[in-house]
Amino acid sequence: MTLAFEPFVPDGDEARRWAEQELAEPRYDEAKPTWFDLLARDVVRYLNDLFTPEGGGQVGPLALVIVCIVIVAALVAALIVWGRPRGSRAVRATGRDLLGERDDRTAAQLRADAERAARSGDWDAATILRFRALARGMLERDLIDPAPGATAQAIARDAARVFPDETTALREAAAAFDDVRYLEHRSSEERYRFLSGIDERLASRHPEAVAA
Repeated sequence: MTLAFEPFVPDGDEARRWAEQELAEPRYDEAKPTWFDLLARDVVRYLNDLFTPEGGGQVGPLALVIVCIVIVAALVAALIVWGRPRGSRAVRATGRDLLGERDDRTAAQLRADAERAARSGDWDAATILRFRALARGMLERDLIDPAPGATAQAIARDAARVFPDETTALREAAAAFDDVRYLEHRSSEERYRFLSGIDERLASRHPEAVAA
C-alpha cells in the first residue's frame, strides 16, 4: 500500500520567517570570518596577483620586493598590537607558574586565602600565601617580569628596582617566605603582619611616586 503525502508549501511570509529563524542560529555568526581573516585573504590574493604574468608585468622586481616587505611588516605589527592586548594582562599574569608552583589565583584571591588562614591561626600558610599575593600583585600590574621558576629572592630584587626604598623590606619578606616554605620553620603572627603590611603598602603605591 502506497501512501501519498501532499507536500507543504509555505507562503511568502511563512518562508521568510523560517529563513530568518534559521539565519539567527549562533553557528552562522561563529562561521563568519573576522576582519583579520578578511585582511589576510585580501593580502594573499593581492600577492598572488602580483606574481602572475598579468600583475607582475606591470611592476618591476624591486617594486615587488618593497611591496612584500611593507605587507609583512604591517602584518607583524598587527600581530604585536592585537595579539597582546593590554586588557588581558591580569589573565596572562595568572596563567603562569608562581614561585615554583602552578597557581591561577589572582592577588585578591591569594590575599583573601591568606587572611582566612591567619584567622584560623595557621601562620605558616598565611605567610606563604601573603608573599604569593605580593608577587602576583606585582605581576598583574606589569611591574615585574620574572623568569620562569624565579625564586622569592629574585622576585624581591625585581620589585626593589621598582620600589628601591623598600629593598630591605622586600628582601626580608622573601627570606620569611623561604624560611617557612623550604626550611619548614614555624611562622608567627608578627611575621605575617610584617608581610601583609609590605603587600598593602606596595599595592597602594605607584612607581612614578617613588624617588629615584
